[in-house]
Amino acid sequence: MRKEILKIQGMHCASCAMTIQKAVSKMIGIKSAEVNFGTETLSAEYDETKIGHKDIEKAVKEVGYKLEIPEQEKPSMTMSHEEHLLEKDKTEREKELNSLKKKVIIGSIFSVIIFLGSFPEWFQFIPKILQNYFVLLILTAPVQFWVGSKFYRGLVVLFKYRTADMNTLISIGTLAAYFYSSAVTFFPGFFEKGGIMPKVYFDTSAIIITLILLGKYLEMLARGRASEAIKKLMKLGAKTARIIINGQEKEIPIEEVAAGQEILVKPGEKIPVDGEVLDSKSSVDESLVTGESMPVSKERGSKVIGSTINLSGMLRFKATKVGKDTLLSQIIKMVEQAQASKAPIQRLADLVSGYFVPAVIGIAALTFALWFFLGPTPALTFALVNFVAVLIIACPCALGLATPLAIMIGTGNAAQKGILIKDAESLEIANKIKAIILDKTGTLTQGKPDLTDIIVYGNFSEKEVLRLAASLERYSEHHLAKPIVEKAKRDNLELTEVKNFQAVSGKGVRGDLGIIGNRKLMEDSGISLVNIEKDIIKLEEEGKTAVILAVENRVVGILAVADTLKKEAREVIKSLREKGIEVWMITGDNERVARTIGQQLGIENIMAQVLPQDKAGKVKEIQKTGKFVAMVGDGINDAPALAQADLGIAMGEGTDIAMESAEITLMRGDLTLIPEIISLSKKTLRVIKQNLFWAFFYNSAFIPVAAGALYPFFGILLNPIFAAAAMAFSSLSVVLNSLRLKSA
Repeated sequence: MRKEILKIQGMHCASCAMTIQKAVSKMIGIKSAEVNFGTETLSAEYDETKIGHKDIEKAVKEVGYKLEIPEQEKPSMTMSHEEHLLEKDKTEREKELNSLKKKVIIGSIFSVIIFLGSFPEWFQFIPKILQNYFVLLILTAPVQFWVGSKFYRGLVVLFKYRTADMNTLISIGTLAAYFYSSAVTFFPGFFEKGGIMPKVYFDTSAIIITLILLGKYLEMLARGRASEAIKKLMKLGAKTARIIINGQEKEIPIEEVAAGQEILVKPGEKIPVDGEVLDSKSSVDESLVTGESMPVSKERGSKVIGSTINLSGMLRFKATKVGKDTLLSQIIKMVEQAQASKAPIQRLADLVSGYFVPAVIGIAALTFALWFFLGPTPALTFALVNFVAVLIIACPCALGLATPLAIMIGTGNAAQKGILIKDAESLEIANKIKAIILDKTGTLTQGKPDLTDIIVYGNFSEKEVLRLAASLERYSEHHLAKPIVEKAKRDNLELTEVKNFQAVSGKGVRGDLGIIGNRKLMEDSGISLVNIEKDIIKLEEEGKTAVILAVENRVVGILAVADTLKKEAREVIKSLREKGIEVWMITGDNERVARTIGQQLGIENIMAQVLPQDKAGKVKEIQKTGKFVAMVGDGINDAPALAQADLGIAMGEGTDIAMESAEITLMRGDLTLIPEIISLSKKTLRVIKQNLFWAFFYNSAFIPVAAGALYPFFGILLNPIFAAAAMAFSSLSVVLNSLRLKSA
């Protein structure tokens, strides 16, 4: 199975997207297909053995649209792969804009002439020849059949697939006006009733087409700004890399860099790919990728991210991830997937749009029939005007743009702040969160604990306790093991190889040298803590974690480890509580240490002594109370809990596991990004609801007016030309409202 996102050209509304989605979904080999009108993309999962790009392209073409097949050629040395795609997209957009601009200008010129000629009683200076119906018919023809040619695919869709979209409404409405006017021109006597000469509506047909295209042109200009976030990310990529082969420097295109190669980066240059520093020191500006404003120090063993900027020293590193595996490429992919995905609120709008257009055609037909049989003289004229007005006023363009544009801008903005959102649904769920669980280590704390105290018992010295503890902890992956081992190395202690090493998850380790771990491990091993209880309590009341060392079933020492709290933690907790969110802290530490840290942070809800495998169960417990729960962890040992939560937020700082296990990944360990997610979600949902309200209100409220419901009472009819202008303005207003999120 293959999953990819493909670009589609020629869509005008949500109904267009639904038409393409239905056509592609019916194909053999397609597992799922989702078309997003806002991003103009098709997200498809399909069996490559049964179907390919050419087959999908054919299906899309049959319903009147164009699928862009990804190119396979390699970009040049002067342009990265991302920039190549960006340039191609820009060229296609400019080509379509230029085509639209040309048609709008020509349509406008003809429309003005036709309008002036259609009302000689208003414009008496107009030459008689322009008032002739045959001349007006000829002038309208290029507007109807060339300027408005793109709308006729709606008729193909109607007859071939028995479905309708915006193009169907416009093409039926304008063709009805044009052919009615043509019939009046050729057979005027047939239409005369009661001595009243029937009017022609060539001006209506021409001006509607021109106005709608003008709206599309302005809309496309504005929508170009909506995708700026992804464009900025793509532009970050380096074009070349300086590799070292046999001691010689060689500059090569970024696409030719292979994992394992040695790369040299001078001060002020971009780091081309992800890697690991070999034997140099420098500071790196990672703000463009992670949002971290301060430069980050790099030394031997440090990880570097492609597209960040080397500031000071010469950096020599080994490439670990290249091409599509680099962090920047993964970020771009995640942002594209998020923008192409659909939020639940959008699926509702799409469903309504799918039924809306056929319903409008039915209402328009009913309007025509009622006015034709029951309307005043000339009944046919009244019937036609109201029929066209209903079709034009109801075009669901604004409805199709309401959600995807807001999602597109919201997720793009988030990425620039260092917040990676996996899909649109996650952004919507963030708005509903009522409880948040924060893992202590690495989330609320710096995740870099220090060894603060060593208490010894019996005939053991501090150095001997430290040496034994470090020997046992050397192969442990627990975060408390690292400061003990590092302290032993700094003191140049010679560590002993441990036999029968066994790691006990969430408790400690065992080996032939002894046992080291928490209270629970000691209790399970039958080791008494009665004589040292007061020392453990004292350390725990200071917010330190006691790591107990036992040799031959007797405690010989306690090593106290403390992790400093993040400076912004308390303010963030306060901010979350002010938003009405219930805050919990979860930790493997014992109750006393957890309560001490909770008091420092202002957290009352504490879950202590929770093993990694039990964290998901704790999430379930809170979910059972009916609350939407967010879990914030480091994305590695918290993976099950992140997956269980309604919203998993990984403080993974860009790790692969963090991106996979959570719906949202924070590119840096800044807790202030958590309230930022919730605020962004609320703002995005507010804009979406505003867009949907006005789109639904506009379409629903004005259909009766267009149908002539006010005429019997107030003598008011909606001119189809004003209906077209209002429709164009409606779409543009949705785009402009969505663009407000760029400053959010």
